[in-house]
Amino acid sequence: MSLSTFLIMRHELLLIVAALLVLIAELFWNPDKKRSISLFSIIILGIITIIGFLPSPVGPLFGGMYVSSGTRLLMKNILNIGALLVFIQSVTWLNKEENSEKISEYFILLISTLVGMDFMISAGHFLIFYIGLELATIPIAALAAFDRYRNKSAEAGIKLILSSALSSGVLLYGLSLIYGTTGTMYFNEVATLFGNSNIQILGFIFFFSGMAFKISIVPFHLWTADVYEGSPINITSFLSVISKGAAVFTLMIILFKVFPVIAGTWQKTILVTSVLTMTIGNLFAIRQQNLKRFLAFSSISQAGYIFLGLVGGNQLGMASVIYYILVYIFSNLGAFGVVTAISNASGKENIDDYNGLYTTNPKLSLIMTLALFSLAGIPPVAGFFGKFFLFTAAAQKGYYLLVLIAVLNTIISLYYYLLVVKAMFIMKSETPVQSFSSDFSTRLALGICVAGIVVTGFASVIFEAIRNLSFGI
Repeated sequence: MSLSTFLIMRHELLLIVAALLVLIAELFWNPDKKRSISLFSIIILGIITIIGFLPSPVGPLFGGMYVSSGTRLLMKNILNIGALLVFIQSVTWLNKEENSEKISEYFILLISTLVGMDFMISAGHFLIFYIGLELATIPIAALAAFDRYRNKSAEAGIKLILSSALSSGVLLYGLSLIYGTTGTMYFNEVATLFGNSNIQILGFIFFFSGMAFKISIVPFHLWTADVYEGSPINITSFLSVISKGAAVFTLMIILFKVFPVIAGTWQKTILVTSVLTMTIGNLFAIRQQNLKRFLAFSSISQAGYIFLGLVGGNQLGMASVIYYILVYIFSNLGAFGVVTAISNASGKENIDDYNGLYTTNPKLSLIMTLALFSLAGIPPVAGFFGKFFLFTAAAQKGYYLLVLIAVLNTIISLYYYLLVVKAMFIMKSETPVQSFSSDFSTRLALGICVAGIVVTGFASVIFEAIRNLSFGI
């Protein structure tokens, strides 16, 4: 294989090298300076993220089992940006005494998960897809149980691994039905041989159900709130943004590339699950007091909005999904960044604990408000344009009732996002969160999130650039 052939797998190879470098650093680094491994890992992933935007050869590898294209490279770059932000946000938490001995393990597991996600996105064969899926899932289950001093963290890890095992079993059964009826697992060949027989439709339903677990689509969402609440906050943010984004990207590729012949069937399925997901996610978010559970149900409802882009089945819808996930990364990580900073400083994670926050920490309050407004879709921040393009993609295909339901759900979501804003700016507290100064890594991560929310909102050229990509995925 020539060098140019290897460069087709540039993202995966660079991440594998990064994991090996972090492992070597753990072995040879001065024990008194182990905390500097965090900076080392951030620099490496930052370099990989920059390299990811450089021109790269594209095409198939291994007989079409691995496929690279401009669209897939963009998806990987978006995930790298989100992972880099999570890395930066994790520094303060990792520097705590109880975590200082596990810093390298934390970054190695996250990088391994990212490698699996990249293989999922570039899969041209269901075997590569499944290997990537498991590589993305198993390390994140270990990370959910990373906080060994808390029973809830161990419980979150067990629940995640059990739900992942169940979803993988369901998904594999669907793939076995598809393989049994087509005789192949190559995406291109399955698309040619796939028909409308009942057993093939059943195989697709099982496959979709398995993927719905990963995205937290109703009714496969019940594990989400408990796992999010028990996991360390930085892992919760990774699950809600990076893992969800990778699963959505992969599902979108497979739906459009493998199952176009039954587009009518999966569009109806997505329509129903979209309505259920955004509605139930919003209604349950209203009842939450713990901010991690609050943002968990918020992320469930956001998945329902994302499905608006898939239901259209056209280039506008695909571009809208990619753009919205980019916006969602900055918005959700901005909110989680504030929650992480306050939790690290005070240990408080409930909405009532934020009463009077503006009087003691006005900058964090403003950042949280901006992030929540973006998640709610209030103009002129980026979330408004993200939702607008998703609604446009669905309306273009005539799903006006679905768009109306989505707009009503947006109003509901605005109500519960404003509950947090009300707590910070209006409610009084005799014991508010004390004023504190965040460290450099926290300020950097929050600054990037704020810049991302503003820039991706006003720079419509970003969406046009995504829309003009060749979507020959």
